[in-house]
Amino acid sequence: MVALIQRLIRLVALLAACGSALAQGDAKRGDYLAKAGGCVGCHTAKGGTEFAGGYALKTPFGTFYGPNITPDPKAGTGKWSEADFIRAIRHGERPDGANYYPAFPYPSYTKINDADLKDLWAFLRTLPPSQVESKPHELHLPFRFRLLLSGWKLLFFTPGAMAADAKQPPVVNRGAYLTQALGHCGECHTPRNLLGGVKSSRFLAGGKGPEGKGIPNITPTKLKKWSDKDLIDFLTSGLTADGDVVAESMGEVITNTLSKLTPADLAAMIAYLRSIPALPDEKE
Repeated sequence: MVALIQRLIRLVALLAACGSALAQGDAKRGDYLAKAGGCVGCHTAKGGTEFAGGYALKTPFGTFYGPNITPDPKAGTGKWSEADFIRAIRHGERPDGANYYPAFPYPSYTKINDADLKDLWAFLRTLPPSQVESKPHELHLPFRFRLLLSGWKLLFFTPGAMAADAKQPPVVNRGAYLTQALGHCGECHTPRNLLGGVKSSRFLAGGKGPEGKGIPNITPTKLKKWSDKDLIDFLTSGLTADGDVVAESMGEVITNTLSKLTPADLAAMIAYLRSIPALPDEKE
């Protein structure tokens, strides 16, 4: 009887340890997810410390600056809890309850599942703290007033993790998740209306990107001319089959994100992009 009780105690301790590890998240896996999510690109100034903020995104509403997300207690997210982080990603809200501007792509990130959010948070906790202060946004009137974002979110934001499509094979569902949630491709490749909301009926049809530059259509309308090998070569090197070099903004995405994906994940993204409706180019 004593031996049985001892074995039960060890089993309970083992289960508790496993549960604790799960609750804390997997930082190594979170590192990969951060690459898939393009976090370093928007949270690193040119020539600056990684994840310490300062990257400038120029838009018709003004210039947004990516904040410091290192675990520094004053300049970064050191005082945040995991719940604060999940609230930011899932609901687009700061720890004090104020809304984030959608230059932070929470309309896409909200689709990230809970397990991946925990792993992302675990990874961010491992970053070296940086004392670099986040730069304030430089916005035109009336967009400086965050109160307006409540109305914007009612019109254009639906929170919630992404569910798999039972009608699609696993590879397409994985590609959809990478494209829509982590990769947030629609934030640049889908045209927007005058209020900055994406035109959902024109998903990935291209047009003007956040910085006013032309963004290509990546529905099957354009991709049908590319073989899978052409796409893989482009997404990992930034070179087209004709030898052209990708534009600077997409080059950053390829360098920091797409070239870091596993071959299986790249193949899944391509499978998904080939499965969506073919749309004509956006009319300017």
